[in-house]
Amino acid sequence: MATQSEDNFARAEARRDSDHVSFLKHRSGKWFKIGLTLVVISILGYALIDVEPRHNGGSWYGYTLGTIGAGLIVWLSLLGVRKRKITEGRWSLKAWTSAHVYLGLALIVIGTLHTGFQLGWNVHTLAYALMMFVIISGIYGIVVYATLPQKVSANRNQMTKAQMLESLAAIDRQLENAAQPLERGDSDLVIEALEQDPFGFGVVARITGKYPRCRTRAALANLAPGGEDCEKVVKLLRKRRSQLEQIRGQMRLRALLDVWLYIHVPVTIALIAALAAHIISVFYYW
Repeated sequence: MATQSEDNFARAEARRDSDHVSFLKHRSGKWFKIGLTLVVISILGYALIDVEPRHNGGSWYGYTLGTIGAGLIVWLSLLGVRKRKITEGRWSLKAWTSAHVYLGLALIVIGTLHTGFQLGWNVHTLAYALMMFVIISGIYGIVVYATLPQKVSANRNQMTKAQMLESLAAIDRQLENAAQPLERGDSDLVIEALEQDPFGFGVVARITGKYPRCRTRAALANLAPGGEDCEKVVKLLRKRRSQLEQIRGQMRLRALLDVWLYIHVPVTIALIAALAAHIISVFYYW
């Protein structure tokens, strides 16, 4: 018989193994199977159940799908609350996230079948459109969280954020000294590059990684050819450009990881409001 310590060790090993499994594959794709089952049952019901005159959100089957869909939307929106609590086991954050993904994808079918493919310019279609928008933004979130963290780590090149900034500051100090023997015009180009805030280019530049007004690049392009002093400055400017590219690359990857939340969360709130209006109007006119 296994001792208590052996049981604890086995549980610890199992937990350690599960920590390295993606939330998309949690428990051998348990929530993928549940979501797929929901989708198959919904489609079979829609195909086999005869509703007169045709399937619509106001039929008994439409109400059934609508109730399931509304319940899923409310439950899925609680992921943000769940993230603030750290637990292990059946409803660990990884399990909740896996369920969030696959049940959210199942909503595409459940919500669409609920409408009976009858859409128009009304609050009901607004709720459906917002639901689809939230799901699409969520798919984007899945993609970036599945692919970008590795790129963030690779771009960092084993350097912390503080180390990258310190490396840039060290280059700037060297550049400030090296630029002093240059002609006034060339020296001004270097000073302008050093005085420019490397992070003050706005959200669009951060997301796209495009910095057309970067004065470091301008200094490299416009610095007049010269002797040894100029060559030293050019080498330092190239090092500065390289360091800036690493930092900005890190900023871009982080922005791509975070930007979808600034869309996904507010639209989810709008969806819940539209869903409430949809349900109230249905029962008001029932």
